[in-house]
Amino acid sequence: MRIEDSGLVMPLRPDVTTVGRGRGVDIRLDDPSVSRLHAEIVRRGPYVYVVDMGLSRNGTRVNGRPIARRVLEDGDVVSFGTARCRMGGIPREEVDPDVELRRAVAPELTRREVDVLTSLCRPALSDEAFVAPATAREIAGDLVVTEAAVKQHLLRLYQKFRIPEGANRRTRLANEVIAMGLVRPLPPVHVPQQSSRPSVDGRATQEMRRTPGANHAAPGHVTRPAAAGRRAS
Repeated sequence: MRIEDSGLVMPLRPDVTTVGRGRGVDIRLDDPSVSRLHAEIVRRGPYVYVVDMGLSRNGTRVNGRPIARRVLEDGDVVSFGTARCRMGGIPREEVDPDVELRRAVAPELTRREVDVLTSLCRPALSDEAFVAPATAREIAGDLVVTEAAVKQHLLRLYQKFRIPEGANRRTRLANEVIAMGLVRPLPPVHVPQQSSRPSVDGRATQEMRRTPGANHAAPGHVTRPAAAGRRAS
């Protein structure tokens, strides 16, 4: 990996290379937009992929595109915050670089859990730059339920997606959901005095616009995993 600002070339470890601003990482980037533990670069045989750790508001990009987890090709430019690095020496393989790595099986979700994930991930899908996912209070306001109810749903979702306890748990959940392809952005629907909110099957339902000045992101679409006994399309 070549750090473009300094021209320094850093070799990758055989398995996992940590990248960040902290003293304990393998590749240290002295840039205020980089978090202490920003990302990991993982090698699996001839394949190399980058994983954003979800600990920075500035996120990780590959060739200008925000990612959660993505296969890398030789010559790709990976941006950790504003620090740009170019990858080199990666063997060419028949891998679609636009396909992010996903876990094979997604947990079964209830309708309300789908709603919570949609609201959680909206901010991260709405802006060009990475922003933090919605808070429990913001989700509660979006879904018109109590904050305590939202926290209970989040606890169940952490268990279903195997998100361990620790800092930035909501961010790690949002990153995992996006990386698995369960959430993807939809183009906003412009209706006077109304905003579009997606239903579970992806058809937008209309709701009255909230108080002017409220910070509501554009809607996203959640693909709900098939129920047990049914084949996913």
